[in-house]
Amino acid sequence: MAQYTKTILITGGAGFIGSHVVRLFVKKYPQYKIINLDKLTYAGNLENLKDIEESPNYEFVKGDIVDAEVVQSLFQNCNIQAVIHLAAESHVDRSITNPMEFVMTNVIGTVNLLNAARHFWKDNSNNDSLTERNLFYHVSTDEVYGTLGENGLFTEDTPYDPHSPYSASKASSDHMVRSYHDTYKLPVVISNCSNNYGSYQFPEKLIPLAIHNIRHNRDVPVYGKGENIRDWLFVEDHATAIDTIFHKAKTGTTYNIGGHNEWKNIDLIQTLCGIMDKKLNRPEGTSAKLITFVKDRAGHDLRYAIDSSKIQQELGWAPSLKFEQGLEKTVDWYLSHEDWVNHLTSGEYLHYYEQQYTHR
Repeated sequence: MAQYTKTILITGGAGFIGSHVVRLFVKKYPQYKIINLDKLTYAGNLENLKDIEESPNYEFVKGDIVDAEVVQSLFQNCNIQAVIHLAAESHVDRSITNPMEFVMTNVIGTVNLLNAARHFWKDNSNNDSLTERNLFYHVSTDEVYGTLGENGLFTEDTPYDPHSPYSASKASSDHMVRSYHDTYKLPVVISNCSNNYGSYQFPEKLIPLAIHNIRHNRDVPVYGKGENIRDWLFVEDHATAIDTIFHKAKTGTTYNIGGHNEWKNIDLIQTLCGIMDKKLNRPEGTSAKLITFVKDRAGHDLRYAIDSSKIQQELGWAPSLKFEQGLEKTVDWYLSHEDWVNHLTSGEYLHYYEQQYTHR
């Protein structure tokens, strides 16, 4: 039986960002045992991890972080020594329709993990205190900060001002994580990232949705006039930032992770349309005709922009790709993985994995 130096629980590891983090850790750190806990909701897909599913240091567990008994038993049976917590309901539109689901997963689920970590790590320490080998890493979003005007950047000291049920639920979970550090001395770190893009993202999000719709000559919906501004972060760069923070950050600290890529939504979509015209050998301007402006969503923040100077200066991380490079790489991936998209949007993968993991 292999001896591992650390057992790490990664929650939400079958999702978009989570699958990239799981893959990075499994491949880069064979000395770690990586356990992927995921409920396999509509956005969780084990096909994202086909290339590493047979790795000896990887194990998948189907379970819901809202179920406290599942979480507690996992800590006890697997000797979890660190957590990278990515499991979350994350789509703003869905949070407006069903806010309670976001409260349960993002708040209650996080507290279940915190409680399990606090009790299990303290019970297994030699000096009745939490050991240095333990770490609870909570991955959050820049949306907790609210909205910016035309100037300024979100820093780690920006006051929280969430405007949607999604961002409010993530803000609540951030506060709970910090409270467990202050009250129980739980070793924690938090990161807040900007909008991610890249491979394996569920096609309800702006970039994969636009790619899919353009490919099939369908309308490309853009909220309002497309004036909302986001800072875009390539998901593989985000994974390396998480790796850096996990191994280098001091407990109790927070880091903002951004891509230094502020784009208005309409400018992003028009750029994407140009790339798609070239990739699909269509006349210039063909895809742009599919852009359709739709009613703006409630509580839609105007601008997000991250100041990531702290992580760059203190930990030495920086994004590796310019946005145009990452966007073209992303387009190439989706165009060459249409079966993955079709399998996902049809729901066939859910039926398969429900059969695979029922009664286990």
